[in-house]
Order: sequence, then C-alpha cells, then structure tokens
Amino acid sequence: MTLLRASVLMIVMVLGCMQASAADGWSTFKSRFLTSEGRIQDTGNKNISHTEGQGYGMLLAVANNDRESFANLWNWTQKHLKNPQNGLFYWKYVPDAADPVADKNSASDGDVLIAWALLQAGQKWQNNAWLQASDAIQRAIVAKEVITYAGHTVMLPGDRGFNKTSYVVLNPSYFLFPAWRDFAARSHLKVWTNLIDSGMDLLPKMRFGDAALPTDWVALNADGSVAPGIGWPPRFSYDAIRVPLYLYWYDAQSLRLVPFQHFWTGFARGKTPAWIDVSNGNKAPYNMAGGLLAVRDLTLNQTGYLSDQLTESQDYYSASLQLLAWLAYKSQ
Repeated sequence: MTLLRASVLMIVMVLGCMQASAADGWSTFKSRFLTSEGRIQDTGNKNISHTEGQGYGMLLAVANNDRESFANLWNWTQKHLKNPQNGLFYWKYVPDAADPVADKNSASDGDVLIAWALLQAGQKWQNNAWLQASDAIQRAIVAKEVITYAGHTVMLPGDRGFNKTSYVVLNPSYFLFPAWRDFAARSHLKVWTNLIDSGMDLLPKMRFGDAALPTDWVALNADGSVAPGIGWPPRFSYDAIRVPLYLYWYDAQSLRLVPFQHFWTGFARGKTPAWIDVSNGNKAPYNMAGGLLAVRDLTLNQTGYLSDQLTESQDYYSASLQLLAWLAYKSQ
C-alpha cells in the first residue's frame, strides 16, 4: 500500500512538472530562439540577431530568475555588438556574413533595453558590475541618441541618420517609458523625466487619419508639427504595436491608451486586422494572432486571454511580444 501511494505520488509530481513546463513560456522561448552561445535568433528575419532581441531576452531572463541565461546573453552581446567608439551597440548581427556587423549604426531601443535589463539584473542579484555597465550605457544613450528638438527632448532611433536638420525621424515604439522611469530613479538625471514628458506630449499629436493612431515612423518638424515618416508605409503596424505595450507597462490607466482601445473595440477579437494604413484606411488582409493579439488584449484589459504559453507556429517577434505583454501585466 505504501509502495502504491509512493507510485501515485510520483506520477502526480511528474505530471505537475510536465504541466508547469508546458506553461513556462521562457523555457519554450529559450529552446526556440536562444543559441548555446547566447544569441537570440530572429526566426522571422533569416535568423539574424539584433540589440532589440538581446535586450528582450535579457529582460525575460531577469523576470524568470535565470541568471545563467542572462549572463550568457550579456556576454555574447558585449563580445559581438559593443561599439568601443561610443559605448553603444551595433544594432544588427548577420551570422553568415563576412562582416556580421557591417552596419555600424545603433538602435536606441535596443540600447535602452540592454541597459534596462542590466539595471534590473544588477539590482536583483546585487551585481555591481552589471549596474555600472547599465550606468555607462545610459550615459552613452544621453550623449549620442538624445537631443532637444522643436521644444521636445526626444530619443532618436539611432546614433546616425535620423537628424535631417529641418526635421528629425522618430519611432514612437522606441518610447520606452518604464525603462526611462527606472533610469530616472537610478541616476536622478532630469533628461529621463524630460523624455517621458515629451513622449507623452507628442503621442496625442500622432493621431493620424481616421484611425487616429501613430505610424511606425514619424517626422517631427522644426515647428513642432508631426507627420508620418517619409520613406515608410504610413501604417500602424509591427513597430507601433509596441506603443500601447510600453504605455501600459508604464501606467495601466494612462489616457494615452484610449486611441488604441477605441480602435480595437471596433473589431471582434478574432477579426482584428494586423495593421492599418492611416492614410487611406486600408487594412491588413490577415488578422492579429500571437503576440499582436496579446498586446491588444492587454490594452483592452481583456487579461483573461493573456498567457505565457507559446504556440508552435510563433516566430521570435510574436513570441517576444506575447511574453512581454505577460510581463507588463504581471508587473502591475
């Protein structure tokens, strides 16, 4: 009888572990996208790596108390993407290219995500080296990627190529409000609260077309006016989907979420278009799924749909958005 009870208990424990494993989105994410050397592969983009992916991976590792994976990710990022000239990071790594980092420009969202993850890791695991690394990256971001323009403090999308003199190019999905708030608390530098204030001031101006939504890329003119960025489709799409994600993460009750809520409530959940062209109202011929749908559910406070369990068909970006939406929800 005792042996039978022990066997039953063992079966229950095994099943419990299997169920826990199935629900563990971070384990699935790692097995699918993280190489043994510490590189996150963008499976929807020829398995390249970029600072965005490294930053997302590092943030998720901290959130899931996975110090080993965090260290692995950070070590690879330092070794392969660190730009010794300016303290930022090369934004893209092409594994099969003769020069994997031929494009020496940075991507400010990736720089911020890496610095934010290092700050969280340093605080969580009491690692002063990671805190100092975060501080150094924050200083480099302020020096190279943050400017005052048209009365606003803004973060350019990268170190080079976005200041056109008569206007600057912005990517509103790089407005990482929760990270900026943590940087302000750490450094007490006013530049971070200025970025938050300016971002919050600019977003209502970016309500383009009948949809009243921001586009992936935006031009900020010298007179303070804004328009969809030249050279990109005027769409609320795969970049701008992160605007409500970061807004919610910063303040789940923010009134800046209202335009997104208003737009998405016009569609049944399963028939929400993946993107919309704000200039003519044309919509994607396919609907939201995976991570895109998770951001919609988060924004509409339909949190019963949220989960960290990934489906087999999800690529890197969809999986990242879903796990980040879950993280933003759990952080409230």
